[in-house]
Amino acid sequence: MRRTNRIVPTYTGDVSGACSALFELGGMVVIHDPSGCNSTYNTHDETRWYDQDSLIFITGLVERDAILGNDEKLVADVVDAARELSPRFIALCNSPIPFISGTDFAAICRLVERACHIPCFYVRTNGMHDYVVGAGNAFAQVAGRFVEEAPVRRGVLNILGATPLDLGIAGSDATLRDFAADAGFEVSSCWAMGSSLDELARAAEAEVNLVVSATGLKAAQVLRERFGTPYVTGLPVGAFAGELACALRRAASDGRCAWPHRDARAQRGEAPWALVGEPVMAGSLACAVERELGVAARVLCPLEAQGELVGAADAFVEGEEGVAEALLGAEVIVADELYRPIVGAGTRLVALPHQALSGRNGWKTAQDPTQIDVRSLA
Repeated sequence: MRRTNRIVPTYTGDVSGACSALFELGGMVVIHDPSGCNSTYNTHDETRWYDQDSLIFITGLVERDAILGNDEKLVADVVDAARELSPRFIALCNSPIPFISGTDFAAICRLVERACHIPCFYVRTNGMHDYVVGAGNAFAQVAGRFVEEAPVRRGVLNILGATPLDLGIAGSDATLRDFAADAGFEVSSCWAMGSSLDELARAAEAEVNLVVSATGLKAAQVLRERFGTPYVTGLPVGAFAGELACALRRAASDGRCAWPHRDARAQRGEAPWALVGEPVMAGSLACAVERELGVAARVLCPLEAQGELVGAADAFVEGEEGVAEALLGAEVIVADELYRPIVGAGTRLVALPHQALSGRNGWKTAQDPTQIDVRSLA
């Protein structure tokens, strides 16, 4: 069967993506789902649970409520919790069950907000998409609801799409901030590691936005539409960091968006190296591989990222059969260790853990992607 997985696990789901995006912002995330279903998020997807708390709850949906509907109980429970905990906002998201039954989350959000006078919004999820969709929708909601008009300040940028699901380990945002400083920029906010909701609300003061993963693209587009802020895509990996810094300064000057992680590569369909994973990270690493090792590399994206993040010689792949077919002919493959069983005999796999795929199985070997020694991959 196409688009199925029997060996390689699926990527983190959209609900976990939404929770990860909102984890540090002081809000209350409520997942409308049967009791216990947040354990996967807690124990596998989120490294920050071990150092800090976040208000993430399950509604404890039962069969009777799912079949007959009991929105009054859902509203009452959310309002009671909000009055006790006083979160900055309330975000509702859901699993497949309420999605199939047609729960009207927009109406529920209006009822909750009217009752407790705390901003309440729905992050569109249904448990059937990957984390890029969930986190992207969550960031877009924040960009649309909380960012306020502000005068643009020269030399200021926002970092968009920073979560442990892609950056691997808590604290990776520190190296991104160091990169921004070296490039001549002050970081106004990091979406969403190491920044508060108040800092995110000042995002309009930035000259340019740096999108470090596919999860940040929707927020960048919202901020572009609302305030005209240009965005640049890429992660500062190896020799590519200098090109990315130049692209940021150029975008701040001329106001044009740029995709150097995609456009700075040779884009050869028969490239000997193949990188599997999130397209901004993989594309940035591919740029560094071409610069430092002198070999062409292409990106295979198994995620629901937007097409503008993938180059002409790259490809979207669906299911493990699609990945296996796309890898045929590659001499070196850079991917999570869990792809090893579908890599052809005689092909070398360079294992780089991806938190959104291998979860805590890769925690011991996880590393900050901006600190990868590209020459060690050869």
